[in-house]
Amino acid sequence: MDVELQIIKHLARDAQSTVSFIDEYCASYKDLFPEVRSYECFKYLHLGIISPIKRKSLPEIAKIVGTSSAQSLHHFIAKSPWSVTQVKKRRLSTILTALKENAITVVIDETGDRKKGKKTDYVARQYLGSIGKIEQGIVSVNAYGIYQNITFPLICKIFKP
Repeated sequence: MDVELQIIKHLARDAQSTVSFIDEYCASYKDLFPEVRSYECFKYLHLGIISPIKRKSLPEIAKIVGTSSAQSLHHFIAKSPWSVTQVKKRRLSTILTALKENAITVVIDETGDRKKGKKTDYVARQYLGSIGKIEQGIVSVNAYGIYQNITFPLICKIFKP
């Protein structure tokens, strides 16, 4: 069994490189992804999120990062064998380590977005604070940390109707 595992590890390829600071940041999460393709998609999504594209949809991110199809990114989010909870814990632990017990300001933001088009999930008639009335839309509550003029996300919860 050990010999088989060594052979598999020897045959496993390294993840494709992206931009150096994305690769460096994502390296601390690598052990949370059992498949190299999942880890690559994790890096591609980070690259897509910071890219200058207007729509941060999976097809648009796939185009900008050079993957042949958005299907791999969709599979990564929908069916890949990784734990959202473990990634969140690692991210929050990384933030705590970087802060070195310095105090932060926590900002709670409720955001309601009006439904646009016919493809938006989780919408219903509900109060949307951004427009100040009940409309078709989606609501999320976000917690951000602020430290020395740096804003970083802590947690987000989408309220499904």
